[in-house]
Amino acid sequence: MTGRQLHLNAFLMTTGHHEASWRLPESDPYAHVDLAHYVRLARIAERGTFDSLFLADGPQLWSSVAQRPAGALEPITLLTALATATEHIGLIATASTSYNSPYNLARKFATLDHISGGRAGWNIVTTAGAEAARNFGLDAEPAHAERYARAAEFVDVALKLWDSWEDDTIVADKAAGVWGDDAKIHPPRHKGRYFSVEGALNVPRTPQGYPLLVQAGSSEDGKRFAARYAEAVFTAQQTVEDARAFYADLKSRTVAAGRDADHIKVLPGIVPVIGSTEAEARANEQVLEDHIVHTHGVNHLERLLQLAPGTLDLDGPLPSDLPPESAVEGAKSRYTLVVELARRDRLTVRQLIGRLGGGRGHLTFAGTPAQVADTIELWFGSGAADGFNIMPAVLPSGLEAFVEHVVPILRARGLLRTEYGSPRRTLRERYGLPRPANQHVVTPALV
Repeated sequence: MTGRQLHLNAFLMTTGHHEASWRLPESDPYAHVDLAHYVRLARIAERGTFDSLFLADGPQLWSSVAQRPAGALEPITLLTALATATEHIGLIATASTSYNSPYNLARKFATLDHISGGRAGWNIVTTAGAEAARNFGLDAEPAHAERYARAAEFVDVALKLWDSWEDDTIVADKAAGVWGDDAKIHPPRHKGRYFSVEGALNVPRTPQGYPLLVQAGSSEDGKRFAARYAEAVFTAQQTVEDARAFYADLKSRTVAAGRDADHIKVLPGIVPVIGSTEAEARANEQVLEDHIVHTHGVNHLERLLQLAPGTLDLDGPLPSDLPPESAVEGAKSRYTLVVELARRDRLTVRQLIGRLGGGRGHLTFAGTPAQVADTIELWFGSGAADGFNIMPAVLPSGLEAFVEHVVPILRARGLLRTEYGSPRRTLRERYGLPRPANQHVVTPALV
């Protein structure tokens, strides 16, 4: 198969991305802590020849436990288990630069990359929210710019640690009694504003060199960070026009940062609700919306918009005097997306909650398999995406429907591989990215 092809990532979330998915008769309310559930999902996505799967995470208890299955298994640990249950699919874990240390996290991702044979990815987040901050001894979350400054140094240190072993450090000379070459170990000896890290990593350099670096922030700080470091970006846009603008801007920033524009892949999120007919798809969507408990949605919106409890009128519009994004220290880009969606479509709070229930601001699309494929192809072919972050409203049925009915259409159109092929490839290779050179190894100049 030739020509440009889609990159597909399966974003796995408990019983599905729709907040009411757990209330459906088919759903298991305890699936979020069931390894067998995640193994099944990973194997479904692998059957669909997805590039990768992804687990979100945060160091706090999200929202109210009354709303939906709450709490989450630690993602690197869970993905290590999934590495033994799959063969090809990439394994991307979210981990915070605000509430981790570079040495321990670099070691965990290096371990996952070795165990999986080069399939690890790191979704780098700075973690918004006072709740998380208070779990780590802080009275309030650090300022937005401060979180990104710390994140930049964190990643720089992680890269030094992953490069602290050259690829050929291990000699394994039994006759001479020499296992490794000490001259090829390079301790970071890093002393910076946020971190001081002296010694080399205690894990050899990994199959990929270092994990695929993923980022999901779309604020100005987030886009600057992505242009410098990210190799895949998960993003949220509601219209193809907005997605094109984001895509062009991020690619331009990446080139300005001295990188190849093709070395950063843009994957908007899409929540597909699939039916054999358009009417059936709409009916499936309505069933989910009918199960929303609006009190939860109001509470969540008031927190996101930094409003006092009881401010919002369920059947009225958002207040006209909301602060601008520049005044927000939390999830800036998501704040703007939600406000613009409500204003553009003139939604009441009740309607806005319904629109956000499936994907929290990501594009939700109800239609037949062909209509879902058409939407994906339109965005992909018009400079709005390099692929998609597939976010099924209900799991596992939504992922199964996508793999069984949409994937064959994408394959028939030449947009998606029909098999992984042999030999097995690393996650970087799946995303069309080179293996990074070790910063301590001088590559001979071409003559």
